[in-house]
This record gives sequence, structure tokens and C-alpha cells, in this order.
Amino acid sequence: MQDMTLRSLETLKTVDLIAAEDTRNTQKLLNHFEIKVPQESFHEYNSFEKIPKLLTILESGQSIAQVSDAGMPSISDPGHDLVVEAIKRGIDVVALPGSSAGITALIASGLAPQPHIFYGFLPRKANEQKKFLETKRQYPETQIFYESPFRVADTLKNMVDVYGDRHVVLVRELTKIYEEYRRGKISEVLDSLTEQPIKGECLIIVSGADKEELEQVDSTVPPLEAVKILIEAGVKTNAAIKQVAKERGLNRQELYAQYHEL
Repeated sequence: MQDMTLRSLETLKTVDLIAAEDTRNTQKLLNHFEIKVPQESFHEYNSFEKIPKLLTILESGQSIAQVSDAGMPSISDPGHDLVVEAIKRGIDVVALPGSSAGITALIASGLAPQPHIFYGFLPRKANEQKKFLETKRQYPETQIFYESPFRVADTLKNMVDVYGDRHVVLVRELTKIYEEYRRGKISEVLDSLTEQPIKGECLIIVSGADKEELEQVDSTVPPLEAVKILIEAGVKTNAAIKQVAKERGLNRQELYAQYHEL
């Protein structure tokens, strides 16, 4: 309750309707601050049928505040589809600053705050998750993920298999009584889960690929693609061609000609 801003409270008091992800949860908030505005249920399972009704209300000149259960609407929460449709119809959309787990955790994580990439929830199946992580393995940005406490250990195991033993921060129960940060190498955080199992809403923040990782390209990647990967990672073109040629035992001049289509 203490994370509510004065502006958000004023907005909730003055709008005509509140579209809530869970009206029961939002009612606790409204009761606490003695707000009497009516609610309309609006979540991922009924958004398709509710959006036309909410747009009709907005086009009649009334105002709606959209509220999610935790964090910010649209950020791994309902809201984005309504925003898109409202914009299409020329209806003003105003975002009120507030708590967002990904950024809040990043600030206190100790990992590089920028550049960073927020992904939200990972695929649930192990093989799909590993494939997804493989595509992000050489990203230099700090990466932010949401995860269920029941899948945290398996996800960290997949991360260490794909990323290696990078620095990671496991965050749980942000802004609540049992808020906790576990920092260290992925293997160290994994060991801590055996000793102290985790409960509550979780985030995983992983450091990006360092310079050495960026300069390593999977040997199964075709030579020209390997050159492009190194260039995207910041390696100069000639240096990338020279490195790939040396690692693959190729003729540097021939690879240079292929890359530049000479």
C-alpha cells in the first residue's frame, strides 16, 4: 500500500470506472484508501470480449483507470491490447509511474543497469527454454526475466548450461516483508536453493556476455555468419574475418572475398 503514489490515488478517485485484473485484489486497495469508484473485471482471459465495451465507455467521454494485480499494466500483465486499440481510435492513453519489478530489482542488483533487456517470462519447456537462451547467449546486455519459484532451479540449471557460470541475482518478494536478493555465480545461487528453498514471486537478472564470450562463436555456425556475429558484438570487420579464418583453418583472403562478395 505504501508504494502507491499520490497521483495514482487521485486518478483512482476521479475516474468513472476502474478496469481491474482481479476486482477482489483491487477492492482491497480501494477499501484501504476509501475509494468508491466501480470496477470492471479485465484480464487476459476476457480481454477480447471486454475491450469493445471499454472502448465504448471511453468514446462516450468517460475515463477508465486500468489496474493490474502487481507491477505495471502491460508489463507481463494485461493492458497492452487495450492500449493499442485505444490509440487506434485516437483516445488519450496516459501512463502513471509506479512500481515495476524488473527495473526495481535491477537498481539494487549490483549488475550493470544499462544497457539491459527485459524479457518477462521464459518458455516453460526445458528444450524451448534452452533454445531461447541460446539465441541470447552472446548479448552483452544485462538480462531480466520473471520466473515461478517452482521453476527457478531448473531455469538456473539451463542458464548455466547455455551461458556458463555467469553472475546472477535472484530476487524474490519485492516490496514485501520477505524481500530478498541472492547474488553470486549461477552455481552459487543454485547451491543456496538446496539449503534454503525459495518461495514467492521471483526475478532472475543475469549479467550479459563479457568480451571473451563475445569473441567466441559456436563452431557449428557457418563462417560468414560467424563473422557477422563478431561484427555485431563490436569486433572490427577485418579482425573478425581474421579470427574466424584462424579458428576454422580457412584462407583469410578467400573468406574476405566471400564476405565482401568480391
